[in-house]
Amino acid sequence: MPANQAFRVLHLTAELWPYARTGGLGQAVADLATWQARGSIDASVLLPLYRSVREHAPDLEPVGAPFHVVVGGDVEEVRCWRVPAQARAPNVLFLDHPASFDRAGLYGEGGTDYPDNGRRFALFCLGAIEVAARLGGRTVVHAHDWHTALVPVFLRTLHAGRAETDALPCVLSVHNGGFQGHFPRETLAAIGLPEAMWAPDRMEWYGRLNYLKGGLRYADLVTTVSAGHAAELRSDVGGFGLQDVFRELGDRLVGIRNGIDTALWDPRKDPEITAHFGPDDLSGKPRCKAALQRAWGLPQRARAPIFGMSARMVAQKGLDLILGSDIVHTGEAQFVFLGAGEPRYEEALMALAAERPGWIGVNTAFTDRLEHRLLAGADFLLMPSLYEPCGLTQMRAQRYGALPVARRVGGLADTIKDGVTGFLFDEYTPAEFDRAARRAATVYADQPLYLEHMRAAMRRDFSWAEPAAQYAQVYRRAMGSQ
Repeated sequence: MPANQAFRVLHLTAELWPYARTGGLGQAVADLATWQARGSIDASVLLPLYRSVREHAPDLEPVGAPFHVVVGGDVEEVRCWRVPAQARAPNVLFLDHPASFDRAGLYGEGGTDYPDNGRRFALFCLGAIEVAARLGGRTVVHAHDWHTALVPVFLRTLHAGRAETDALPCVLSVHNGGFQGHFPRETLAAIGLPEAMWAPDRMEWYGRLNYLKGGLRYADLVTTVSAGHAAELRSDVGGFGLQDVFRELGDRLVGIRNGIDTALWDPRKDPEITAHFGPDDLSGKPRCKAALQRAWGLPQRARAPIFGMSARMVAQKGLDLILGSDIVHTGEAQFVFLGAGEPRYEEALMALAAERPGWIGVNTAFTDRLEHRLLAGADFLLMPSLYEPCGLTQMRAQRYGALPVARRVGGLADTIKDGVTGFLFDEYTPAEFDRAARRAATVYADQPLYLEHMRAAMRRDFSWAEPAAQYAQVYRRAMGSQ
């Protein structure tokens, strides 16, 4: 396909900021689609019409008449709604099926998944195919994560031979390979797929039906959210049990890092922070640090660095390393934690704050505003993750002069320059984390050197410009395969 030939892209996702999100997926899709819409690509996004959507979009407009999809022999009526059109913004669409999506949660409630998740997201995928077919023309379908991984499966099986869908190229992005959509064997018949799909070279995976595996098999091209994570997915350690499938993709697997909204995350004009600053004028950074200390109930210790963490408090984020380290228990540094998660980690952090008042602060009531203020005031950011496909916070932090202390995995290794814009370590142990954190503290003690590192971090370009250009190349490749 010629590089200058126009096309449109339809993103299919289970989450989209600000309408529905539980993690980074919704933010990444929203940012990519917005960047594309501001450029030369006609970008649309389709997600389920969850109950939470109405809180953010009370004035939805209907799109066309209701239509029907067949899920395992059952005929279901669905319809499409959209957010009123806005200039230089993606077209945001919602698939409405109240029995499936008008619920309190996205995937479950009370820590338990909905038992019909396999059918709910199969219905969404079938509806999404109809929406894509109605768009017509040169449309690329861009599916995200396991929730939409059945789209390429349905396109190349149930819909094979249908003119308006045979021409649809499909790209599948893996944001987190640890979540794959595992369901019992009987789900195969319940969603209308033939028994032949129950095979190791198709969708069977250790006695379970694996939606992501099916998507990987049938997508025209597969992307993941960093070059480093693409390599990890091919490894026995980092492939989440699908490493052989990822290896078989060959050059059809492409690693493209996420970007961040550099207008929203800009300390020179961020309305959420106490004082503005930038690489050429750092005078506002100390005021932001003082405000952070006040907000977390910590004294203003002039010589103590602040290590901040903004994350879901779960095992993946490396909480075990932090809680097992020496520096957090005895070091002459302050630590502030923002985010909620597993009760065991929340309770351990609260106990640590009680044990070391004046040094440790914890706030489990996450808001976007608090994250802006934490990054503006912290000297360092903690991301000692067990795995991190891309990560967004480490890129935002560097923009705000908070140097990441992170494990050398996935997108962290791709976006942090060790010893220049942050501090990386390899082995997943408290001792290795300690060494990296003490390296950071040593640099902080040499203020001219620390400011040099800070300015280098703040000048890095983490916009969507380069990733979006790489996605456009992937789309053209996918269209050329049809």
